Amino acid sequence: MEQVSQARSDTPATRRRRSVRVLGATLLTGLLLGGAVPYVTGTGDTYLSYLVLDERTDAQGAEHAADRARALGGKVVQDYPQIGAVLAYAGPRFAGKLRQQPGIAAVGATRTVPVPSPPRPLAGAAFDTGTAHGPKAAALPLGDAAPPGSAAEGVDDSTATVPDPGEQSDWNLAMIGALDRPAGRGAALLRPPVADRGTAPSTDRAAALPTAQQLSKVTVAVLDSGVDDTHPDLRAAVDPGASASCADGRPDSRSGAWRPDDAINESGHGTHVAGIIGAARDGRGVTGVAPGVRIAAVRLLGPLGQYYAENIVCGMLWAADHGARAINDSYFADPWKYNCPEDADQAALAAAVGRAVAYAQRKGAVVVASAGNDGQDLNAGRTDRRSPNDRTTGPPDDRQLGTECIRLPGELPGVVTVTAVDRNGLPAGYSNYGRGKVSIAAPGGDPDGGTQGAVVSDWPGGRYAALAGTSMSAAHVTGAVAVVAARHPDWSPDRISADLARAAAENCTKALPLGCQDHDFYGAGILALPAD
Repeated sequence: MEQVSQARSDTPATRRRRSVRVLGATLLTGLLLGGAVPYVTGTGDTYLSYLVLDERTDAQGAEHAADRARALGGKVVQDYPQIGAVLAYAGPRFAGKLRQQPGIAAVGATRTVPVPSPPRPLAGAAFDTGTAHGPKAAALPLGDAAPPGSAAEGVDDSTATVPDPGEQSDWNLAMIGALDRPAGRGAALLRPPVADRGTAPSTDRAAALPTAQQLSKVTVAVLDSGVDDTHPDLRAAVDPGASASCADGRPDSRSGAWRPDDAINESGHGTHVAGIIGAARDGRGVTGVAPGVRIAAVRLLGPLGQYYAENIVCGMLWAADHGARAINDSYFADPWKYNCPEDADQAALAAAVGRAVAYAQRKGAVVVASAGNDGQDLNAGRTDRRSPNDRTTGPPDDRQLGTECIRLPGELPGVVTVTAVDRNGLPAGYSNYGRGKVSIAAPGGDPDGGTQGAVVSDWPGGRYAALAGTSMSAAHVTGAVAVVAARHPDWSPDRISADLARAAAENCTKALPLGCQDHDFYGAGILALPAD
């Protein structure tokens, strides 16, 4: 997750500096309390999960990869016919043997810590075309997942909630021109356009916002920790027919499977992101960038607190097959923060996620990703002191990396990668950057700015939280993609992205006295909804 921190209050006594969160403690807790939860009783052996990619990127390739994997003792638990790949569980020597088989393009272990067995069978774990979107059948038992609705009963102890903002904490919407009314209390601190210093930059585009009816024809996917579709701001937005869990790399579309598991730390993150994108405009809570849009809630966060590559592949394919015009990715792939091509495992993971992203793009989706919260130049060598982050003991590797090592999915071709700005339009100190590596800047907020400086959005249980990070900035861009797609349903992903880039460049010249001169950070500019 690309969340820096929450703003607990706006009083000086309660403000304090927060660094980027580390998942190590979360992971260890998950392993101790339920590490074997998704698995059947083992036989004494241990397994790693592997993504196996065939040279062919179609259903025949997936079938061939499965056959080769089984011949070497692998247990295939999911196939991905859209990209010619499968997910298999096997022992530690499996990858080396399988890479030598004819027709196999790549094999990569997706985790570094073994599990006692493959996940237990899951009825109906298959992809479908998603042609019939509508209410699902009554909720079924979800096995080891939290029962439906349980995520709405508690709040992560580490995240303080805030009172109902009554749609007034909207500086972020004012900045990008997403309001249909004057900005709320102290909302827009960006300087107004030079030619009209008396008008906030949000009001000159308000008349061009699409209607809720237009937006209801657009689906966006939130690949994240799950979305609480019982939240008042989101209950009309989340589409059960397009939602699922991919928390173990298999699509589980049973009712409620997409909801967050409150036993996992920061599981409210996806609900917050979804609220920024599409919360209802009803006078309560918050308003999203694209109120009325349909949200495909796709839970990636598994019971061990990880976004493994197979979860991402599954979620990306599911979203693409269910008609998503935008796919929001406010996270990085575990267990390696950066995946390096010289490592055979990491190269395979990058290839698998790359195939899934390319498939989604071909199906008409704009793939949006957060740039990351490490304050690093993605065009320079860097240190990774966090990987692998699924370890249970010992320190992480201290890796000195070159620019060939990439974040997934943000540094893949064609992905719209988003940096964060504060409410003044200035670069957020935590945000990664890099010319040619980042696409556009958007409101991410200040983790030390209280509720008036962070981004206020939805939190499970009908609550609200103020968070800051590139997670939040990516969500604004995803909402903007939905707005453009609602106006221009026939536009390709490239044309939508180009339109947003043009509007962002114009927004810089209007909003900042010197414009967005630092393109290493701003990319095309500061996000603004195009006027037409």
